[in-house]
Amino acid sequence: MGFEYSPASPAGKWLGFVTAIWVQAISGNNYTFSNYSDAIKSLMGLTQLQLNSLSVAKDVGKAFGILAGLASDRLPTPVILLIGAIEGFIAYGVQWLVVSRRIQPLPYWAMSIFLCMGGNSTTWMNTAILVTCIRNFRKNRGPVSGILKGYVGLSTAIFTDVCSALFADDPAKFLMMLAVVPFVVCLGAIFFLREIPPSSTAAEENEETKYFAVINVAAVVIALYLLAFDVTGTHGRLFSQVFAAVLMVLLASPLSIPIYLAAKNFIRSGGNKKVDVEQTTVTEPLLAAAAEVEKEKKIETTSSTTEKRKPVLGEEHTIMEALSTVDFWILFGSFLCGVGTGLAVMNNLGQMGLALGYSDVSMFVSLTSIWGFFGRILSGSISEYFIKRAGTPRPVWNAASQILMAVGYIVMAVALPGSLYVGSIVVGICYGVRLAVTVPTASELFGLKYYGLIYNILILNLPLGSFLFSGLLAGLLYDSQATRTAGGGNTCIGAHCYRLVFVVMAIACVIGFGLDVLLSIRTKGIYGKIYASRKSKKSSVSSVS
Repeated sequence: MGFEYSPASPAGKWLGFVTAIWVQAISGNNYTFSNYSDAIKSLMGLTQLQLNSLSVAKDVGKAFGILAGLASDRLPTPVILLIGAIEGFIAYGVQWLVVSRRIQPLPYWAMSIFLCMGGNSTTWMNTAILVTCIRNFRKNRGPVSGILKGYVGLSTAIFTDVCSALFADDPAKFLMMLAVVPFVVCLGAIFFLREIPPSSTAAEENEETKYFAVINVAAVVIALYLLAFDVTGTHGRLFSQVFAAVLMVLLASPLSIPIYLAAKNFIRSGGNKKVDVEQTTVTEPLLAAAAEVEKEKKIETTSSTTEKRKPVLGEEHTIMEALSTVDFWILFGSFLCGVGTGLAVMNNLGQMGLALGYSDVSMFVSLTSIWGFFGRILSGSISEYFIKRAGTPRPVWNAASQILMAVGYIVMAVALPGSLYVGSIVVGICYGVRLAVTVPTASELFGLKYYGLIYNILILNLPLGSFLFSGLLAGLLYDSQATRTAGGGNTCIGAHCYRLVFVVMAIACVIGFGLDVLLSIRTKGIYGKIYASRKSKKSSVSSVS
């Protein structure tokens, strides 16, 4: 009658998802460059353009995420996680050695390589997590995407606030955290996260929805807790240590779901020894999944004897079939306008704050992270709700975020008192919406079979957008306004330093808004079919009951 763990049991499935949450909560280290960029700039004597080029190198690492996408269909989840963990440990470990002055500053090209490796390490983690979890919970793609991407957004605030609480914003110790913590968490997830059959009944789907709601509540509590720590100013050492300890407890709170399911299964098996509850729980979905596979094989065999039909939106696409559609490139272009401009702000928040006279910019980094979380987690659940309720196309929410982001850039360009606070919040929310909504949209339009590679092709927008908007636009325009310093770098003080940058990025967001509106119109029929199929399934279940 003892407890036996199985990854395919309900408890095992949710334990895997909880470890996935933890990986995402530490995989946003790529967004924390502003926390230690000034230390690298002064240590290496860089200009702003050279520093921005380093941040581009960090984002270029994501371009090699295509390798993770290719591997996602060939390697098991634990191997993909292990690759990301080792790569990140080496990349951030070397940066820690440089910033802590344990070794001499590396040549510029060498630092670029290690920053590139750090950016690439997160693509292996994110690919392993997103592909596995969306396949495991394919009936709730919006909430899954929102929760996972939400914790990525929170990770910047988690790292920043914990470092501020325990190490007084020491950039060297911050980099040590970036090297060690993700490595340890990924090693833990390797043992529990597996791809397993998704829910096969309406009852299981409804149960998943309830558990996702619990996790959403826990995530919101964590976000508010972090926000409260940020807005209450400086704290004493004891208070900061208590804050960090409570944060660890809150991050562990989703464990209550698999513990509850394991206890429930244990009680049931104890009450009825003749029935192997875990076996029946696991075997039926596996058999159902096997039947579906056989059915798909028969369909493929039949279709191979006839002329192959080009897939339409909503069906499984190969990579080349997806790339040959107009809709993919509309999604790609709108994604570039949103995430590219958002990354430019995140990479330059340190210099933006200093230009406007703020000596401590960690507040703006945390605000962008926390409000980015709210954008991700709310847009995932809200977009899913409106699909089920009215068949509203998911790209509608991307369009709304683009126009709001344009307004945020205009506010930052005007540079009124407090505009950087408002701008950080607006950019964080809209950037979060873009990431959380685009992930399930791609899977709904082009299928799940090659989703890992399709996702990583879309993520090419991160290095491309970083190069265009951060490396070129922000770097060149900042340097044109800056004055040389004695150490060989340069600096700029005043609202004029980034005004033109914000205006150009606002125009880019208006273009992205137009592309998202166009995609919403083109995909209206697809989401109408999704709505109709779910409605008919729901009515059939209610009539049977």
